[in-house]
Amino acid sequence: MKLPTLSAEEVAFARSLAIYEDEHVLVLNKPAGLSSQGGRIAAHTLDDLLFAFAKKSGVRPRLVHRLDRETSGVILTARSQPAAAFLGRAMMARRIGKTYLAIVTPGAPRPKNGVIEAALRREMRGREAYMKVCPDDHPDAHAAATRYRTLRADAAAALVELSPRTGRMHQLRVHLAAIGRPLAGDVRYGGALVLAGVAVPRLMLHAVALTFPNPGGGETRVEAAMPTDMAVLADAIEG
Repeated sequence: MKLPTLSAEEVAFARSLAIYEDEHVLVLNKPAGLSSQGGRIAAHTLDDLLFAFAKKSGVRPRLVHRLDRETSGVILTARSQPAAAFLGRAMMARRIGKTYLAIVTPGAPRPKNGVIEAALRREMRGREAYMKVCPDDHPDAHAAATRYRTLRADAAAALVELSPRTGRMHQLRVHLAAIGRPLAGDVRYGGALVLAGVAVPRLMLHAVALTFPNPGGGETRVEAAMPTDMAVLADAIEG
């Protein structure tokens, strides 16, 4: 496999994303528009940019999980294979807590706080993968649960906090759409593209916090402030 060659600007950009690091982990604040890994866009991914943190041996941090391309926020990497294995086991055991902020429309979910429990299945439409709510006994069903809490709301939109109990593809997006409150900017699942007369620039979903058992001991919590484009829309919600 050919290793990516990073420019000085890309190295500086990658390093600017670091928000926490120790000898075991590196935590980054991924901007919207940057793919975590793979994809069909001919541009460096976050996974490629991790070579900016490579050791002299060439070993780079490894992604522990992913965020959708248009989702911003906290993403965890491991600096070594033992740390990656430790965190992988923690992920499987659901010991890594993820908290997201999202803007949904129209208005607050009903009830304002609760848990969405709806199984999901994957469906291909051409080259695009979608997730759909399905009966629990569907042969392709995967159990999924999302806790949500309304932080602020008016008639047009709401800022909600989301805590997924499971980690299915597009889970938060599909679950909120299933209760009639799709994420603003979510073209794939019916989200509004204009909010209070202002164009929604992207999917309004931000991974605001991550809590995880640290391979070095104890528990670590890392937070990333909401990006400006999302904060502007959130501040316009009057509730």
